[in-house]
Parts: sequence; structure tokens; C-alpha cells
Amino acid sequence: MTETAEGITVEGLRSHLEGGILRITINRPKRMNALDLGTMGALRDAVAAAGTDERVRTIVLTGEGTAFCTGADLAAAGANPTDPNVVMDTANSLIRAIVESPVPVVAAVNGPAAGVGVSIAVAADLTYAAESAYFLLAFVNIGLMPDGGSSMLIPAAIGRARAAEMALLGERVSAADAAHCGLVARTLPDGELTAHVDAVAARTARGPRRALALTKQALNNATLPALDDALALEKTGQVELLASADFAEGAMAVLQKRRPEFG
Repeated sequence: MTETAEGITVEGLRSHLEGGILRITINRPKRMNALDLGTMGALRDAVAAAGTDERVRTIVLTGEGTAFCTGADLAAAGANPTDPNVVMDTANSLIRAIVESPVPVVAAVNGPAAGVGVSIAVAADLTYAAESAYFLLAFVNIGLMPDGGSSMLIPAAIGRARAAEMALLGERVSAADAAHCGLVARTLPDGELTAHVDAVAARTARGPRRALALTKQALNNATLPALDDALALEKTGQVELLASADFAEGAMAVLQKRRPEFG
């Protein structure tokens, strides 16, 4: 790990602090920024540390290259099996770090967001998407259930009916549809996303830190009152499913680029 006054660089993650704005970039473009366990933990730690750093007034989350974050890296998980409880605890603590951060978190969804990548995007306070982006709760396609708090975050944003379509059908939601139904604050042309997010981040970075923190807390209390319960329920269900034959088949099908055959 390399650390400077401006930020840190770890394998799979890059951050830069300037003008009170901490930009954290998931840097695994060859894997479409899918997260292995180490990168997920490093992202959690970076967000949590930023909340206690008085220099940080706003956090911006984005992905390197053409993807935001396409969820868990199944290839890495297969090569290095990890206790499902550890995986779920790491994912849950990442989402808690984003939601509980005392400074505004802005997500710049520059490309596909899938799986826990959707949770990361929607857990942010202000979420903006490029027109080429899409959102995909792909869990059911590989024999799993939504996690990362998405069973609460998604309905809180777009309502139960739309959330059920995303979770039970596992189909893509375009950036335009995401903006229309309220999953994101706004969709912008690809070439305008960075400038827009920079302007928003500069505005919040200049704002009153304590007032913004209390406003964020009030909004979360109103819209996500049972987030901890949702995370706990997701963990119980996902730990069971991660050990199932359906998930084994679903994961293998993804790696072999074929349609799964569930029992």
C-alpha cells in the first residue's frame, strides 16, 4: 500500500484527496471492477476512515474504465474460497460505512453496476449515472438473493413493485429508467458525468459539515429505519444459498458463459 497526504493506493483501489473531496476509484478494470474480498475490505476501510478525517468534506465513489462495479468477483472467489460469513460481514460493513459516513457520499456510476455494485451506488447519498450505465440485481440468475442491503435500499428508492421486478427477474435497468423511477438522482451523457459530479462534490465540500451530517442522518432514519435488520436477514439467507447446489451451478455457468440449469 502506498499512502500520501492526498490519498492511498492499494491493489484494486485508488483514492485522491483534494479540496476536501476524497475521490475513491475501484481500480480493477480488467474484471469490470468486480470486487474480490480484499478490495471490498479496503473500500470499506477507506470510506470509514474518511468519515473521521476532518479534511474530508465529501466522498466520491466511481469505477475505473467503463464499469462502475459489477459485484463480487466469482473467479477470485472460486480460486480463493472464503467463509461465506466473512464475505457477508465485509459486504455489510461496507454498506454501513457508506450510509453512516458523516459526510455526503456521491456515486458517479460511469458504467454497469451489478450485484453489490448496485448496493454501493444506491447506498450513496447522491447518485448520478452515465447514459451508458445500467443496474442489474443479478443474484437470482446465479441462485442467490440480493444482499448489500439492496432488499431495503432498492424498495426505499423506487418502491416494492419495481424492486420486485429487479430482484426476482434479474433484468437490467437502463440508466434512463433508473432516473425515471428514482433509483438515481439524475442521468447524464457519458461525457458530462464527471463534470457534473465534480460540481456537486465541490458544492457539498463547501457546505456546513455538521448540518450536512445531521441532514443525512435524518434522511436515513426516515427511509432506512430497518437497514440493520435487512442486512442480518440477507446474511442468513445468503450464507445458506452460497453453500447450495444452485449457486454452484450458477457460478459455473457464468464462468463457462452458458445458461444455468437449476434443480
